[in-house]
Amino acid sequence: MDIATNWEDYEILDMANGEKLERWKDIILVRPDPQIIWKEKTYPKLWDKASAVYKRSNSGGGAWEYKTALPKSWQVKYKNLIFNIKPMGFKHTGLFPEQAVNWDFMINKIKNSNRPIKVLNLFAYTGGATIACLSAGASVAHVDSSKGMVEWAKENVTSSGLREKPVRFLIDDVVKFVNREIRRENKYDAIIMDPPSYGRGANGEVWKFEENISDLINLCMKILSDKPLFFLINSYTTGISSTVLENMLRLAFSNQFKGKFSNGEVGLPMTNSQLVLPCGIYAKWENV
Repeated sequence: MDIATNWEDYEILDMANGEKLERWKDIILVRPDPQIIWKEKTYPKLWDKASAVYKRSNSGGGAWEYKTALPKSWQVKYKNLIFNIKPMGFKHTGLFPEQAVNWDFMINKIKNSNRPIKVLNLFAYTGGATIACLSAGASVAHVDSSKGMVEWAKENVTSSGLREKPVRFLIDDVVKFVNREIRRENKYDAIIMDPPSYGRGANGEVWKFEENISDLINLCMKILSDKPLFFLINSYTTGISSTVLENMLRLAFSNQFKGKFSNGEVGLPMTNSQLVLPCGIYAKWENV
């Protein structure tokens, strides 16, 4: 497992009973997590410090319960990257901190490539990977079907001081966008995707991970440059193994490019503990 150990503005303080107690800079939140099936709290007194708790509803969804007033948004920093945090519906804050391990990978690959790198970020959400790649000197096409998420990504890019960097923000269905890039003969040196389990595109297009992911990977192979740097898939879809993601990459690459395949989990450590929370999976191909 790749564990995100380099955070200063984020940490898991404790976890038990299906919930994690998290510090986001100076604000402590409690959010549900299905992986936390043990009942014992390690630091029970710390839970009283939470400013807000996300409570699930028996009928589905849920809502935040505020114990103290919170700002509408606030910022956290990872190295030189700055993100705007906002408590949202369905427990989210606009950032998945475990992705820091993938940001570090991208930054290292781009900086050590010693050439201009064009990155395509699909299902790009609030732009964590976009900001990482821009900070390393790449140009980025940021594609997401949600106007709200793209606007949030623009805020994050601006907060990180990267708004003058070469970035295109596109509110679009991912599959339709890739097909247009194929027709335009546009090429990318690195492709990142974080597809949802289920979703709808900008015009109501239906996405189902198990049915559509293989076809999308094969489409993306047609817009890889002649000297690709990496191809990274991240997923939170339950029931799918990281080995399955790597298998699909191996089939798509079909010895077309020399390089290295790998897969695994991403996770977050709990402070002052040996416990680690598994958060998602990835698979990647990289030029070595």
